[in-house]
Amino acid sequence: MSERTGWDRRLSVTADGKGLVGHAGAVLLHKLADRVGLTEALGGLWPDGQSATWRDRAHVLVSLAAAIVCGARSVLEAERLQAHQAALLGVAPSDSTTRRTLAGLDEAMLARLAKARATVRRHVWQLLHLRPGGFPWLMVAGKRLRGWIVIDIDATIITCASDKSGAAVTFKKTYGFHPLACWCANTQEALAMLLRTGNAGSNTVADHLRVLREALAQIPNSCQAKILVRIDGAGATHDLLTHLEGLNTTRRTVRYLVGWMITEADERAIARLPATAWSDSLDQDGQVCPGYHVAELTGLNQRTGWPDGMRLLVRRVRPSARHRKNLTAFEHRTGWKYSVVATNIGRMWGIAGSHHPQWLDALA
Repeated sequence: MSERTGWDRRLSVTADGKGLVGHAGAVLLHKLADRVGLTEALGGLWPDGQSATWRDRAHVLVSLAAAIVCGARSVLEAERLQAHQAALLGVAPSDSTTRRTLAGLDEAMLARLAKARATVRRHVWQLLHLRPGGFPWLMVAGKRLRGWIVIDIDATIITCASDKSGAAVTFKKTYGFHPLACWCANTQEALAMLLRTGNAGSNTVADHLRVLREALAQIPNSCQAKILVRIDGAGATHDLLTHLEGLNTTRRTVRYLVGWMITEADERAIARLPATAWSDSLDQDGQVCPGYHVAELTGLNQRTGWPDGMRLLVRRVRPSARHRKNLTAFEHRTGWKYSVVATNIGRMWGIAGSHHPQWLDALA
């Protein structure tokens, strides 16, 4: 066992009130990083320091990640939180050391970090397949998506109280940042994240394509996987949906569920739906959701320039108080709040009933 990962070889847990360690749960994060090989993989990206005061960069990054889980919002807070484990992990990296480490992460180093993460993730996913419960396939409305990797792309708002680099007024009129992230719904892992200024656009195609590309590089054997991509309304752009269709090969299957901005043409198509077209919606357990209905809108509203085979599904629900101020004239007239989802799912291999709007609505 190397010096980098051997700190816990004599570790024991007692309840005698002596040698207490604050935020002890963070110790498990350090152990996990060591046991799966992440610490070693990160450590190999930097040369060993010659100075006696040199701090192992792998330890700095792992410690920072654990501190963030514990609630750190700055490198200074990270140093203070890490100090609680000093008896086990040694003196915590200073905030200046952490800053220098982060400042040294140029594009080339970030690419090497991503490659190291992908290598370790492949090993971890192999272990997940070998555990008693197997790999965590999603369960939606009573159906298990066995063999499908589900990734969610969404942006979020990170507020800040001072004029930090990149901070700007966001589309929600707050002040801060607007990163775009991609998560694996199966394992709850953050596959990729693009740091953006606060005034970054919500539906910028280039940003979505970059995050998606980096996320696919993190998925083991993504070139021959079955992948479902879920995005909110920011993903309903011609270029992104065309790109998703182009990812399909003889070995890889890519399906998507994307939010859709309703237009007047869509509302005219909804108005032509007969009452028999609507079915009750389902929740994640497969139970009927009273008051929620879904219908197939495909074919009633002919659109050009969108990928062939794209389907439109519409959902309706009685509007709540917070919805009433944003209702369109059509929604005021009908008394329903509508939302539309675009998808290229005709049928998902191995999942009975996956073509039905009810189940796809629950999947979205």
